[in-house]
Amino acid sequence: MTMKQFGPTKLDAALVPKIAQQWGTPIYLHDQEYIENSCQQLLSMPNAFGLHVRYAMKANSDRTVLRVVTNKGLDLDCSSLGEAIRAHAAGIPFSRMMLTTQEVPSGEDRLELEAMIKAGLKYNVCSMTQFKLIADFAKSNNIDLSMRVHPGATGGGESTTRDTGSEYSCFGVHLNDVPTVKAMADQMGIRFTQVHVHIGSGGDPEKWRENIDRELGFVKSYFPDATTASFGGGLKVARMPGEKSADITSLGAYAKQRIEEFKAATGRELQMEIEPGTFVVANSGHIVTRVIDKKLTNEMNFLIVDGGMELLTRPLLYGSEHPITIIRQDGTLLSSEYDQALSAGLKSFGIVGRCCESGDSVRLDKGGNIVPVMIAEPEIGDYVVIGGTGAYSESMSPENYNSHRKPGAVMRTRNGELVQIRKKQVREQIYQNELDVKL
Repeated sequence: MTMKQFGPTKLDAALVPKIAQQWGTPIYLHDQEYIENSCQQLLSMPNAFGLHVRYAMKANSDRTVLRVVTNKGLDLDCSSLGEAIRAHAAGIPFSRMMLTTQEVPSGEDRLELEAMIKAGLKYNVCSMTQFKLIADFAKSNNIDLSMRVHPGATGGGESTTRDTGSEYSCFGVHLNDVPTVKAMADQMGIRFTQVHVHIGSGGDPEKWRENIDRELGFVKSYFPDATTASFGGGLKVARMPGEKSADITSLGAYAKQRIEEFKAATGRELQMEIEPGTFVVANSGHIVTRVIDKKLTNEMNFLIVDGGMELLTRPLLYGSEHPITIIRQDGTLLSSEYDQALSAGLKSFGIVGRCCESGDSVRLDKGGNIVPVMIAEPEIGDYVVIGGTGAYSESMSPENYNSHRKPGAVMRTRNGELVQIRKKQVREQIYQNELDVKL
């Protein structure tokens, strides 16, 4: 077989056993060059009066990833105080962050929030309660705020669980409440200089365009002080062959046109802001697992690998698909869903992990049933590499379920060097906070 590379990062199959031998499996693998190129694509989007790109760090919060992204010029969107503190610990100033959270901080958390805002963090008000609690502080410190608006319309998520704009989601100040909050702010002399709407992740780009029109409409109606309109993130990424990524050049051109029309109608220039996460890192990542067992039932052949839902929960949560590549222990590339040319002699296997859950599989249908994958049959000890896992895998998965340890992570640098960026969790870390209570 002549082909040796696979996936968007053009990973050489021969590297997989080297990674496994040096750091063990399962292990997360990232690619610096891919991440940097994604950042550059975003920064090059068409815009009318300026573009500000924030990386949604919930997609992957590893400090090395954060440093790569911010070194390329992206700032951060944080979904919790914890994320902001984590990013600051990685050396990123609060002035490069916006906090968009469901939290209502009190006590020590409130003091931390106030210190972050004074250090330059942008606070994105997401509820009437949040506004009431931050209003006096904002007024006394002459702080301008942002507001996340719930548009009260059909959202743009790829699935119901990723839809953040519909009436069945709770994110942001509902459009019905915006006049009330805005009136309170006006009375106190507090300005909202940014408006933000995020309708969901991975959905139809047409929904993104509709959101631009909708948001500019209520910026015009309710927010005379706004200088920035954030259209959120959720840009569709094609993980699987046959899927189509969002055309960010086309989306940027549409936003540019609408913002120019907004100026023509109002005389106001708006900076565009976006906050992608998946687009930046999803296809930069792979999970390298090893085949530890093979089983056969009357209905299905099974491969058991040493990492499943505790590393990657997206198939179980969303029914998401991730491309599968099979590599021999000697580095021979046997089959890959990235390349349909590698389709001879394939066999059907359900690929499952070690967890005591029937949903612990890399591919499930809408009913939660395991969907077999057509692959070249590996032997025990060979490698199953799961693609498209740079986003919402290690940052979101329940790694300690069944007391499994969080794996380490490796990054392939721009010059091709492999460096460890996180150690494998030590077993004692799983239970180190448990107390020896005498009962």
